[in-house]
Amino acid sequence: IGEMRDLDSISIALTAAETGHLVLSTLHTQNAPLSVSRIIDVFNDDKRAYIRQQLSNSLQSIISQQLVPRIDGKGRVVAVEFMLSTPAVRNLIREGKEYQLYSVIQTGNALGMQTMDQALYKLYREGKISMENALNYCIDKKEMERMLSIF
Repeated sequence: IGEMRDLDSISIALTAAETGHLVLSTLHTQNAPLSVSRIIDVFNDDKRAYIRQQLSNSLQSIISQQLVPRIDGKGRVVAVEFMLSTPAVRNLIREGKEYQLYSVIQTGNALGMQTMDQALYKLYREGKISMENALNYCIDKKEMERMLSIF
């Protein structure tokens, strides 16, 4: 599937995933928790509990990415957020607590997860992006400022 833009394309993707098909798609959001919310919010209130169940049972991961200008001015570098569908992630989706997903991603480094802000901070530490761009592209400006003050 290309981009999931509407109820029909999201429904088709969920049904295909639920029946065991590998589904890869794009969605224009800033991060994984917002992607989950966008998928669920496209449905009417009376269907959301079922959609949450369906999504929590079939989702494997969400990868979010941004292209950030390189500090040397030679193109862009990709910043990647990765959310793995762990039991905790599945439960939060089922329970309608997408707002807590970011915390699970933040603490899931041992499993290979990372937030967009963690990815941006790492790129800054490696000298690939400027502090200004780390702040311009981050999700949580206060958290990014806190991380940058440690470095």
